[in-house]
Amino acid sequence: MHQIKSNIYSKYTFFILLCLCTVVSCKKENAAIEVSVDAYFIAVDKITETMIHDIFSPPVASRIYMYPNVAAYEIMAQNNKKYSSLSTKIKSLESIPEAPKDVNLKVAALVAYIDVSKELIFKDNIVTTYADSLFTSWKKTNATEFTASKAYGLKVANRIKDWLHKDNYKETRSFVGYEVTTDNPSRWQPTPPAYMDGIEPHWNKIRTMVLDSAAQFKPKRHPEFSMEPNSAFYKELQEVYTVTNKIRKNGDTTEEVAIARFWDCNPYVSTSKGHLMIATKKITPGAHWMGITKIACKQHKLDFTAAVHANTITSIGIFDAFISCWDEKYRSNLIRPETLINNTIDKEWTPLLQTPPFPEYTSGHSVVSGASATILTHLFGDNFSFKDDTELPFGLPSRKFTSFNAAANEAAISRLYGGIHYRAAIDNGVVQGQNVGKHIIDNLKLTN
Repeated sequence: MHQIKSNIYSKYTFFILLCLCTVVSCKKENAAIEVSVDAYFIAVDKITETMIHDIFSPPVASRIYMYPNVAAYEIMAQNNKKYSSLSTKIKSLESIPEAPKDVNLKVAALVAYIDVSKELIFKDNIVTTYADSLFTSWKKTNATEFTASKAYGLKVANRIKDWLHKDNYKETRSFVGYEVTTDNPSRWQPTPPAYMDGIEPHWNKIRTMVLDSAAQFKPKRHPEFSMEPNSAFYKELQEVYTVTNKIRKNGDTTEEVAIARFWDCNPYVSTSKGHLMIATKKITPGAHWMGITKIACKQHKLDFTAAVHANTITSIGIFDAFISCWDEKYRSNLIRPETLINNTIDKEWTPLLQTPPFPEYTSGHSVVSGASATILTHLFGDNFSFKDDTELPFGLPSRKFTSFNAAANEAAISRLYGGIHYRAAIDNGVVQGQNVGKHIIDNLKLTN
């Protein structure tokens, strides 16, 4: 009898446990989908990885970072007491459709981010693989919530894609390229080893986000071109030659060499091996500053919405900074130090860094760094100490900085150490970028 009761009890207990497990399982399957801020950062990293693989130019890369972030931000800013829509600040941007109540905004934001990203890159297998893993997990957690959220995210993405295709990018693909002439000794010429044509000579025709025009913050004019030994221009040329020779004399382990290589960020570096030209793939200056933005967000332990906000404002600053810089580059069309030094001082001289394929003035890294540091200082405060490990994947050690401005100043001077820019392009470039950054801060007051 006891044995019979035990068996009945065991079967009854098993039945209760089975029911409880079923209930827990059902609750788990229908639980609200949780999306961590790390899921967003991984999505950004996947875009960076894809851009490195596809070798996008620095200006084009800034476009790829910016539009997906805007899509994600607009979704997260809906009915948010702290953040307001960009559509009230950017004239060309219309407001997005309102999200239904059954939508998980974080899921929708990442769906939109990924979908817009895929519109802007060549090969999307890296991004798609990550997206598939996310979507599978979300669907398993709560199929109803995921389906509604994905549908809304794609709806917003389509709205953003319609908007981005009106920024004149497609039109500039068919414009006439940079015309090389030798009638003016100050005019930029293609540089070794690949002697590539000038990159994106019409980038100033791309629609700006916050700037009134590409020429709104024209930098101070560089010293008048002159090969007279006592002229300001020639002294800057001589400085490049003297500084780089001194660095070489002291060896590859100097601080100047470390700084130059850390901030190289040239996606066009190529090496000749016999009849082959092999490319060394690297991140762009914009990608480096997006990496710093991620570091700041993590260090400050920002939540999903705040992190998207910080990345969106920074990416807009980088985007407009490149338009401003490229407007000046092809207006002044200034010759690079490498060309002049080889032609007039030392035909055997080579810069520590490979000269990128576009005119010299102003320094792109200086402008973008000035803008990014200004925006990040506004977001996270001055004297924000951090360790920049952005270049670790490329075999370079991390570097520590006491502030974003300190990092920007180091990025700027790296161009002199690398032998690819004159002093004026560096100093005036930082100011140009700071002006762009301040303008964006003043006009994109998105926090309440």
